[in-house]
Amino acid sequence: MLQPGNYSLVLTLQFLLLIYDLFVNSFSELLRSAPVIQLVLFILQDVGTLFAVIVLFLMLFNTFVFQAGLLGLLCQRFQVAVIFCALHLTLSVSLHVWLMNLRWKAVNVFVWSDGLQALFVLQRVVAVLYFYFYKRTALSLGDSRYYHDSLWLRNEFARVRG
Repeated sequence: MLQPGNYSLVLTLQFLLLIYDLFVNSFSELLRSAPVIQLVLFILQDVGTLFAVIVLFLMLFNTFVFQAGLLGLLCQRFQVAVIFCALHLTLSVSLHVWLMNLRWKAVNVFVWSDGLQALFVLQRVVAVLYFYFYKRTALSLGDSRYYHDSLWLRNEFARVRG
């Protein structure tokens, strides 16, 4: 089970990963003339996002609700966050690959096709929703009712069985 001291450590790690993701999304365009540095930032951002998703799943698997066999309840409550995590990671990797493909060949040329602009805007919009739902889920998983047997859990279990 997740202890209160461990929860604050995990939550701090999750927030640091979100802050780094936000930082790279906000300021990576300023490094357009240094493609190697931008490539490293993008790789670290994608690995950090993947790590944040893994930590989120570990937190979900650590709950008493999961151990009691109510995976459907967890999926129902947190499916939006999981969908936005997958969507954000997919769009980020796609955008990074496309940008680096264009910028590696011509560093000082400003090339933005319509498709690239659409992907850029879509990735940024999804990133905002990802930040919101990920943070909300991480904070929700701090609720003690997910980590021990309770009347709420018994009612949910009875509702699922009946």
